Amino acid sequence: MKEGTVKFFNDSKGFGFITDSDDNQEYFVHVSGLIDEVRENDKVTFDLKEGRKGLNAVDVKLA
Repeated sequence: MKEGTVKFFNDSKGFGFITDSDDNQEYFVHVSGLIDEVRENDKVTFDLKEGRKGLNAVDVKLA
């Protein structure tokens, strides 16, 4: 599991971005990849999975 911070999340559109704590990479997250509800600036843990446009954050839950 990786750790990061929710940089942006749009509830109405169902997606956002998470910044990795280790290397500051940003990863796309879709509402289907969430376990817990998240808001901007929440600390989260997540895994990465190859998506259509690169790596996506999945299994996202509050840290």
